[in-house]
Amino acid sequence: MNTPLINYTPEGRVVWIEINRPDKRNAVSRAVTAALTEAFARFDDDDAADVAILCGAGAAFSSGADVGESQMASRAELEKSRDPLGLAHPFAELLHRCRNWKPVIAAVHGYALGMSLGLMLDCDLSVCEDDARLQVTETPRGLGGYRHWALMKARGAGMFADEVCLTGRPFSGAEAHAAGLVTSLAAKGKARETALALAQGIAANPPLSVCETVRVRRWHMHKTTREIAFQTENTRLHLTEDFEEAVRAFAEKRAPGPFKAR
Repeated sequence: MNTPLINYTPEGRVVWIEINRPDKRNAVSRAVTAALTEAFARFDDDDAADVAILCGAGAAFSSGADVGESQMASRAELEKSRDPLGLAHPFAELLHRCRNWKPVIAAVHGYALGMSLGLMLDCDLSVCEDDARLQVTETPRGLGGYRHWALMKARGAGMFADEVCLTGRPFSGAEAHAAGLVTSLAAKGKARETALALAQGIAANPPLSVCETVRVRRWHMHKTTREIAFQTENTRLHLTEDFEEAVRAFAEKRAPGPFKAR
């Protein structure tokens, strides 16, 4: 039998949605995205579940996009693809296609890089272990950190967002919590336990009250991402020579550059 890419596990009124690709550090492929879409749709229609916790199997939450499948695609494939940070960003849409507006909590351990950091920021709440490694990898890969910047700024972390999205440097879960990007900070190995306590506290409330708050929150966050997509729709950084060189350097495990001057 094939191992499922997403594990869907109920626990009382809470459901665990676990990315289950530990051998690839839970890298997000097209197949994982499709499985996540199915899992969120199932959660949305699950009358027995009020809150979901999104987590990752193995050593990490997720290493981000599957570079071998996406960013290292051929030029012809890239020209046919959408802007990976544009309006059709898969996780932005996952949480806006719902009907019942149930909250989703990200439980982050190990690391959340690039696309998976964006997924964490798209979730309604987040718990992060203090030593977790987070990074806007889109900046050094030539894709730009503007979408992450917008989501961080919307959470009130403007100056911190300026720095980490322009430098692309890694930062810890403790730094993210201090900046206001993370709802709760957990000790190493305690992200799931902390997230479950948070989820159970939410589930104890009248569900319609909770869901209406989620609906309004997501409307405002989606408005922000739509504005960013509109502003950058013609940029198409994934088709530039800078992007090609950054990805090639990553694959060859060397420093990138020189980049093409404007």
